[in-house]
Amino acid sequence: MTRILGIELRRSAALGSALTVFVVGTLLLYFAEGIAFATGWMQLAMTQRLFLALLWPIALAAGAWQASREHRSKVGELFASTPRPIHLRVIPILAAMTLAVTAGYLAMGVAGGLWIVRTAAYVPAQAFVVTAVGVLSLVAAVWLGLAVGRLLPWRATAPVLAVAGLGLLLGIPAATRPRGWLALVFSPITEMNMPDAYTTVPARASAAQALWMAALAVTALLLFASRSWRGRVAALLPVVVGAALAITVMPHQNRYVIDAIDPVARELVCEDRVCVSRVHSGLLPEIAGPAREALTIMAKLPGAPTRVHEDTTTYRPDVHPEPDPAVALLRVEVGTDGHVKDRDGLLAEVVAGAFRNPPSCDDPGLQTDQLAAAYWLIGREPVISAEYPADVGAEIVALWSRLRELPQDEAQSRVVALRAAGQRCAGVSLFGESTS
Repeated sequence: MTRILGIELRRSAALGSALTVFVVGTLLLYFAEGIAFATGWMQLAMTQRLFLALLWPIALAAGAWQASREHRSKVGELFASTPRPIHLRVIPILAAMTLAVTAGYLAMGVAGGLWIVRTAAYVPAQAFVVTAVGVLSLVAAVWLGLAVGRLLPWRATAPVLAVAGLGLLLGIPAATRPRGWLALVFSPITEMNMPDAYTTVPARASAAQALWMAALAVTALLLFASRSWRGRVAALLPVVVGAALAITVMPHQNRYVIDAIDPVARELVCEDRVCVSRVHSGLLPEIAGPAREALTIMAKLPGAPTRVHEDTTTYRPDVHPEPDPAVALLRVEVGTDGHVKDRDGLLAEVVAGAFRNPPSCDDPGLQTDQLAAAYWLIGREPVISAEYPADVGAEIVALWSRLRELPQDEAQSRVVALRAAGQRCAGVSLFGESTS
């Protein structure tokens, strides 16, 4: 059997399929959305799943092309007359194509992992589950392609099936609306787009998706191996049962994955007086130095913060850290290289955290005033990140200039008043104007 498998791997579409999945998948990872997975391993696993939008139809087409090989070679009748058990004819090609799409998908994950391996220290177990469901979905696709290709062994079957597969995946959300949770059952790409730092895929969602894909794979296997119409009709039973079980397991809740938060990813990991969330723990060495310098600068304020914590606020669901005057909150943004996005502006962002209204406030306060006050405390002209619009940067510089022109005591009192107003959730600017 091993020798036969080796022959199938060399002579079938397996190697080409593996290479196609790997190359297309890797190109999508790096160029489709600007490296959206730079935060960590769960983000990588979910981004891979999102790109099944193209990889799943490719697997379908690969299976169909392989299954029609006998018809293209005009040896179908010869093989059919050969007295070999059906499993000896079916298993090698199933195994070869399964190994191909699995290897291609996992190699795609390795290619993405090399980008973040030095900065993504948190590896949630659920990321492996999300990847495994992605592999299972590709196996189901390639087996379904084999089944359809054997039933319809024409040259046009593979490209038509690829287009149909793409249309199916893209059309499922609209077809299941307003029951969005149904799309999550039947599509491996639903709600996998643009995951934030604390996103996860709940175990029940993965279990339901695995049930559906496994049932689809079993039906495809039976269709591929069957030689009678009665057997092919009976082969539909697993997919019906699998769909029913998957619908039962999946919570009937829209936005189930989008609203899911990994509490372990939000846990704080600390070094001395500086804490970041576990998902960003690999960035702690980059953040700790500027954060400690910021604490020294902020010590000029009465009741100054003595610790720096990452702001782990999420808005869906609405969860935020408890207000604490002794803590300056820092929103950690990860760049496409996996490192802190604006390392040059990190010191000012930490100091500005002393003036920000707590996340629980309805009014977040004026970012321009907060940064102007931060640069006044630091004692240098603002260096404005390219992330800010030009007019915002100009306003920060103008406010800082006005502060610097004031007598030291008056400027100090305005900065202290801005911090006090922030702690009360009051919308007040550096120069007394209300923001509410």
